[in-house]
Amino acid sequence: MAAKLKSGDKVVVLSGKDKGKQGTITSVDPKAGKAVVDGINMAIRHTRQSQTSQGGRLPKAMPIELSNLAIVDKNGKPTRVGFKMEGDKKVRYAKTTGDVIDA
Repeated sequence: MAAKLKSGDKVVVLSGKDKGKQGTITSVDPKAGKAVVDGINMAIRHTRQSQTSQGGRLPKAMPIELSNLAIVDKNGKPTRVGFKMEGDKKVRYAKTTGDVIDA
């Protein structure tokens, strides 16, 4: 099945502690059904100091369920993603506006 959300998409969080926040997807794990969004679902990672890094408490973005994310359309509203054929190419489009997401 084609991916409705891909890395580089601007998304909004629908539920959870970061509800309403927006960010860009950095990576997607389709097998687990999760994605990492920068600035969303942050956790503190305690690291030991080494010769190259300072160490301490470093914030890290943790994976979030794909079902809790919705792509942002041109109006800045969350929308669902559909697929349609344009010529001989399958493209994603926003259900609210009908605009093609990636040409």
